[in-house]
Amino acid sequence: MQTGGSGRFNYYQDGVAESAVVGYPHGIKGQGIYAYIITETKPDDPEMFRKDIAATVTRVIGSIARPDKVQFVSGLLKTRSGKIMRRILRKVAEGDTTNLGDTSTLLDPAIVDEIKDGAL
Repeated sequence: MQTGGSGRFNYYQDGVAESAVVGYPHGIKGQGIYAYIITETKPDDPEMFRKDIAATVTRVIGSIARPDKVQFVSGLLKTRSGKIMRRILRKVAEGDTTNLGDTSTLLDPAIVDEIKDGAL
């Protein structure tokens, strides 16, 4: 599955400013969907908002694209040219945060620690 459709939560769900989606190893399905979401405002009930996002994706795209994990973040790992560094997001989703590789091209390297600390 490509990340294009399911990674565009801001088009489908009110309250989502930006998002990125990566795959991670899933014990039953083989590959799970891990979504990193920037919200427009802090949700009153984060767990309910996660369920709303999953329900919206299921309705709009289908259950195959429903995220298994949704992590709310304040920013995404972007390079200075604006490209999202999914390689690092994928490693965090996989639980491998020991060697993230070169992070020197990130616009805001501090977001790496925030994302690692909030990993599900």
